[in-house]
Amino acid sequence: MQRLTIVRYTVKPEAIGENEALCKAVFDEARAKQPKDVGYALFRKGGEFIHVFMNFAEDDSEAITGLPSFKSFGKDLPSRCLIEPKPERLSVEAVERYGFNAS
Repeated sequence: MQRLTIVRYTVKPEAIGENEALCKAVFDEARAKQPKDVGYALFRKGGEFIHVFMNFAEDDSEAITGLPSFKSFGKDLPSRCLIEPKPERLSVEAVERYGFNAS
């Protein structure tokens, strides 16, 4: 099985810039380390952030959640939030995909 995780949350207006910068640091580290077989995307609408993660090889998220930058991002996340994260973790089998390429 593979891992699909979708996380939604809303940050306080004064924390939007900080949260986005912490998220971007995770992407910078992921690009530098190039974990195999994962896809990760971040979306934002105002203060709402949506993270989409897919591990195409196994039911595990350590390739991203194990990064030091991700640990820094998550450390004070609840204090930045108006609406706390609602993760949905699914063990799934990818049937088809387009534009969501794993390395």
